[in-house]
Amino acid sequence: MQQKKHIRFDWAIKRLLRQKANFGILEGFLSELLKEDIEILEILDSESNKETEEDKYNRVDILVKDKKGELIIIEVQNSYALDYFLRVIYGISKAITEHMKEGDTYSKVKKVISVNIVYFELGQGDDYIYRGTTNFKGIHDNQLLELTEAQKKLFKKEKIEEVYPEIYLIKVNKFDDNAKDTLDEWIYFLKNSEIKKEFSAKGIKEADEVLKRANMPDKERREYQRFVEVLSDRASIAMTIEFESNLRAEKKAKILAKNLAKNLAKDLAKDLAKDLAKKKVDRAIEAMINKAGLSNTEIADALGVEIERVQIIRDKRN
Repeated sequence: MQQKKHIRFDWAIKRLLRQKANFGILEGFLSELLKEDIEILEILDSESNKETEEDKYNRVDILVKDKKGELIIIEVQNSYALDYFLRVIYGISKAITEHMKEGDTYSKVKKVISVNIVYFELGQGDDYIYRGTTNFKGIHDNQLLELTEAQKKLFKKEKIEEVYPEIYLIKVNKFDDNAKDTLDEWIYFLKNSEIKKEFSAKGIKEADEVLKRANMPDKERREYQRFVEVLSDRASIAMTIEFESNLRAEKKAKILAKNLAKNLAKDLAKDLAKDLAKKKVDRAIEAMINKAGLSNTEIADALGVEIERVQIIRDKRN
């Protein structure tokens, strides 16, 4: 396996980016994503950062407070989680409640920005970066609800969406490796653990220096190698499960198709037999009609068919 020049972003969050000397890397990434200059005041460790054995390889998160007092959650999720959308809601709610003091008014509720970097197919969509906000639209006039002047002054916000949590979903595996702008340079790094010489995004040069694998002490390098190997093993297991599941589904589909074909063939054979039998009876009716003096009733009784059927064939001949 060819070794990457730089370490993975989730490992960096665990070991390096919590250090104040390295805040510039996170600040650069967030500034490019949020399209404003972000300055981190402090890292806020919470219960969500207490690792279980599963979290050690699957998920890592970090909670920071910026100069505006807003909370920013950055979470990296490696393995597929069907309920991940709900996990995002839970993480936001937890951050809000943990950073309110008992007796505080609701005006003290912190704005939360949730940045989710996922390495699996989340939802259905072809883009690789999604942004979610909250607005209220009139069901009759279709107009957006606005803040009053008093609310703008109290919240220090201009729009309702600025009051509510803001969610970013970065689906790394959807990125096509074509860095079209400085934000894409960060996405390229998230996907490939590689920083190209020509990259110029905020914080990327600092990341290039700090996150080089060659800078790691021997012990940490061995731990990191183990971390990457476990991720590869888990990815392989997940791929195997998906492949075998698809194979089983394909076999079931073939069996169903075969049974369906058999049933259709049976039904078709029955229909053909009925059609042939009907034609034989019709020819017999025609033959008996040709015999002068036989009434519809006599023909029907002789062949065991309805009188109306005999009459229909007689009418066609006239």
